[in-house]
Amino acid sequence: MPFERRFAAAADAGFAGVEYAAPYPYPPARLRALLRDAGLRQVLINSPAGEPGSPERSGVACHPGRAADFRAGVERGLEYATELGAGLLHVLAGIVPPDVSVEHAFATYVTNLGWAAERAHGTGVRLVIEAQNGRDAPGYFLRTQARAAAVAQAVGHDRVGLLLDLYHARITEGDPVRALHTYLPYALHLQLADPPDRTEPGTGDIRWPRVVAALRAAGYEGWVGCEYAPVGETVAGLGWVAQVAASAEVIP
Repeated sequence: MPFERRFAAAADAGFAGVEYAAPYPYPPARLRALLRDAGLRQVLINSPAGEPGSPERSGVACHPGRAADFRAGVERGLEYATELGAGLLHVLAGIVPPDVSVEHAFATYVTNLGWAAERAHGTGVRLVIEAQNGRDAPGYFLRTQARAAAVAQAVGHDRVGLLLDLYHARITEGDPVRALHTYLPYALHLQLADPPDRTEPGTGDIRWPRVVAALRAAGYEGWVGCEYAPVGETVAGLGWVAQVAASAEVIP
């Protein structure tokens, strides 16, 4: 449905918060009004990125020579996140340019992210980074949870956390529960979808009751974003929530 109608629809469906990639086409005041009227919290937004199909479509954080563009994007992202009350800004890593080595991209990315973390300090906004699998995001710099965790460690886990997407983790790491055991200590936010088609839980190959049981056992108290394309109608597809929660109660 049209973007501005989604807020009330999300609240009606039972959601307490929302996330979306790009608030930038809308004035912050308009978005604040939509959030207020629906009684919702803004949880997360992405840093600005280029047009679909462009080399900058996933950001420029790992692009040597683009520090000024990266910093301008982070400034804009922090401005919007602060205005909207979003506690998390997802800083996109970017697609590695064809003439740049992985080592050079890593050094560039860590340097840029370190600057962004310093800039975010004291704003009330925390930075998150996300590993994305190579099938859905060819060339994306953060291809594995291990690389994302290494970046967070290099910059400082107290300043940068993981956006741990269990759909990507299932494809790149195999067992999402094992990925949770390893990387949840670094995570500030979770997202989910079911492989292979990135649809709602229960339509693919992840055993979601095990996932929910693992999250409960770990004491995770953060947000979980539903980043999937429903098989059918959106609200009807939300039946998985109660089913998974009930099933997880009986998982030892």
